[in-house]
Amino acid sequence: MVHSMLLADEAMATETPTRSRAATRADPRSRWLAAAGSGCPCRGYRVTNAAVRGERINGRREEHASQAVGQQGEGSRFGLLLVLLVASYLLSAFTTSRWIVAVQVVVAAAVAILGARNATVSPREARLLVMAVLVGSAVMLAIAPISEPARGVASLWVALILLFTAVVIVHRILVMPTVTLDSIYGAVSAYLLLGLMFAAIFAAIDHLGGGHFFANSQPANPETFQYFSFTTLTTLGYGDFTAAGAGGRAVAILEALTGQIFLATLIARLVSAFRGSSERQR
Repeated sequence: MVHSMLLADEAMATETPTRSRAATRADPRSRWLAAAGSGCPCRGYRVTNAAVRGERINGRREEHASQAVGQQGEGSRFGLLLVLLVASYLLSAFTTSRWIVAVQVVVAAAVAILGARNATVSPREARLLVMAVLVGSAVMLAIAPISEPARGVASLWVALILLFTAVVIVHRILVMPTVTLDSIYGAVSAYLLLGLMFAAIFAAIDHLGGGHFFANSQPANPETFQYFSFTTLTTLGYGDFTAAGAGGRAVAILEALTGQIFLATLIARLVSAFRGSSERQR
């Protein structure tokens, strides 16, 4: 009996290495791991290097996924900003009441808050920017109904925060790693911001200047200022409204140059890059 037990133990000892070698041949990864465990420095290095490469690839995939999620969040804010700007444009285009200045201040504050969310600053600095916009807008709402100069100051405040928002959006678009449809939404929003900003500057010149802004005593109100601003920005130049003073003409020329440079550089570059990325994906 003892002799039979010894024979069984010898058979098991012989069978175990045979099974392990067969399993190693069946699974290539097992061969690599076995080589690493056997002390071969060359194969062990290959196993370690392959593992490091795998970790790097996984890390890059996770980074690209996080960037895509971040871009989707930014894009949704750019889309909301574009809707808000179009609504503000339509409101000013069909309303000539004096209280439209207060509405423009509120809309400009909301636009600036959305822009601060897209700014590449720390959360504390973003909160400070939002607080400054809210406090300044509250002050402008309080003083706007007082007099014509006060409405001029409120229009300047609107122009300032619209300029800030346009700069923030353009900077955010330029630092994006890829060009998407959402970044194009942001560029169109910045273009609309430029038109609304110059319309506010024209209104400030009219309120603070004391004379007629348009030649031939044409009516000066938010509707005509916006109309004149966007026809100047797009260089349509219908000629039905022209600035009477030297200050208004100088700002109009500056707006026309800004609109052409913006379209010829940023918008054209984004559209061409977006087409290239779409074709590469196909």
